[in-house]
Amino acid sequence: MSLSYVLLTSLIEKPSTGIDLARRFDRSMGFFWNATHQQIYRELSAMLQKGWISTIEHEDATSRKKTYQVEQLGREQLAAWMLEQSPPAQLREELMVRLRAEAQFGGNRTLPELERHLSLHKEKLAVYQQIFNKDFQHADEPDRTLYIHQMILQLGIEQERGWIKWLETIIPKLKQFK
Repeated sequence: MSLSYVLLTSLIEKPSTGIDLARRFDRSMGFFWNATHQQIYRELSAMLQKGWISTIEHEDATSRKKTYQVEQLGREQLAAWMLEQSPPAQLREELMVRLRAEAQFGGNRTLPELERHLSLHKEKLAVYQQIFNKDFQHADEPDRTLYIHQMILQLGIEQERGWIKWLETIIPKLKQFK
């Protein structure tokens, strides 16, 4: 998947300046798609050249800020991309390779890293639960958009719970081996 589709989706949700888009990205899309601010600006420039997005003129002519919005061509590209099929995401986790190596070397060398990962997954779960409590705890009848956002967040919560459960299972068991 291209970063351009992530950015088009964010800009359809709300036209934004580059910095606002990067900040929003860090608090939403960034949970499941990584991109640096530099990559975001580079992609915005490419999408401008393709005519997928444009900038909104600011009343203050001295302002260098550009607010980006999606153009019809960008909407068409995003709509066509939504219809494409994609395979389920493949787990690409460096920690699993380290564990396989440790299976050969022994010595529980990865235990500190496993414990660090457990802490990180607990922190991320806490963040997801805070977002859920803030945005969805008291939602009576969420609309379709909110429901989709809620379900994406719920998947993230379940993934973090799965990691925590797995790590809390493997860590004590590895400690039993010599």
